[in-house]
Amino acid sequence: MDSAELRIFQAVARDGSITKAAARLGYVQSNVTARIKQLETELGTDLFYRHNRGMTLTSSGKMLLDYADKIIGLLDEAASALSFSGEPTGPLLIGSTQTTAAVRMPKLLSQYYEKYPKVELTLLTDMSDRLMERVLQYELDVAFGSFRFNHEDLTRLPVFDEEVVVISPPGIESLDEALLKPSLVYNRGCTFREQLEEMKKTHGQTNVATMEFGTLEAILGGVSAGLGISLLPRMVAEQKAQEGAMRIHEVPESMRYLKTEIIYRKTAQPTSALRALIELLGEQERMVS
Repeated sequence: MDSAELRIFQAVARDGSITKAAARLGYVQSNVTARIKQLETELGTDLFYRHNRGMTLTSSGKMLLDYADKIIGLLDEAASALSFSGEPTGPLLIGSTQTTAAVRMPKLLSQYYEKYPKVELTLLTDMSDRLMERVLQYELDVAFGSFRFNHEDLTRLPVFDEEVVVISPPGIESLDEALLKPSLVYNRGCTFREQLEEMKKTHGQTNVATMEFGTLEAILGGVSAGLGISLLPRMVAEQKAQEGAMRIHEVPESMRYLKTEIIYRKTAQPTSALRALIELLGEQERMVS
């Protein structure tokens, strides 16, 4: 079993298809099929269930994928660290919640790219819990979010304090009135959703309808259209409020701020691109303070 076989296995496991994995890796399908069969023979176990819809990992395959993610991640980190020439280069895979991506990432990534143009930036959005899992599985180098749990394999640093507000259609006069309306939120696992649900509970509202939306733009559009309310950073809501499309309601002091953190793996040698991002965040914090 070598690293090339593990990379092929990882690609097939992620894509669930020999055809898709071969296309992504630039290999012919027969070569990918042969390498998977060779790996199964070497390990003495089936790694996939084959069916009409593609390929699904067996329990042995799931176990191997966990090791493959770690091994390949460490190999890539080692190659990046050893090739460091003084200027950050190479890929940097960044994860972020949708809201942080909209509020904070454009300016941050613009500043980063201006300083380090040789770094290949990729930004992916997801819920905080899933972002943590993707960092642990070496699918992301770093992630921005509000994380509920600590993990012994991750470093966790605070980077932003977001003031949050309740937003409602413009005709709603007070926070108490707003909390009677349906909640427009992301899927479960979103910190803003959990904070809004907690706020409603403290105001005795436990049976108010909830509508799930997939994007920040859809939530803002729903509130503007009068469907209900949401909880979002003030920075997101202010322009819409100034245009008269919605009203901002300040929340109780104990719930007014949510902390955004970054997480990354506790490795002996972070990549040059990741070190540069951490340094840039530190510079911004010093400028604010």
